Amino acid sequence: MKLAMIVAMDEDGCIGQQGDLPWRLKSDMLRFKSLTEADGFNAVIMGRKTWDSLPDAFQPLPERVNIVMSRDMEWSHPEAENALYHGRAIEIAYAEACDECWVIGGAQIYEMFLDRVEEIHVTTVHTTKSGDVQFPEWNREEWSESVIETIEADDDNEFSTTYSVWTKS
Repeated sequence: MKLAMIVAMDEDGCIGQQGDLPWRLKSDMLRFKSLTEADGFNAVIMGRKTWDSLPDAFQPLPERVNIVMSRDMEWSHPEAENALYHGRAIEIAYAEACDECWVIGGAQIYEMFLDRVEEIHVTTVHTTKSGDVQFPEWNREEWSESVIETIEADDDNEFSTTYSVWTKS
């Protein structure tokens, strides 16, 4: 099973603003959906705050096993699995026979999985000081970057972006 991470961050590493995304980028949302659903049977791992930030129509994210990490043992949702620690989240994805498992946030969840993922899919949003939640520090020298696509700002994308895939060197 492939274990990967997907994140959009501004040039300062900001990933969130008061429990929401700080920008609107249709191209990034479409890429997120395409990658995390793919052609196989995939899982997404997220923290409870990320789950809470999803619009009701997307709880759970369709066509994927939704694994929510929460320290609250009482938390539950009929269409999501609860995991107390990262190992349990991975076990759930294996037990569900997932082809790929995507870590989708937030900051604490990213930090837990940084040393376990094979790839980090990063959309760099070309702006700064976008919010109050930062992606954790990571040593980019241990990774190789492949720039895949650059998209200019337009009516559907508030800022220009660069999409790249980082793999462990």
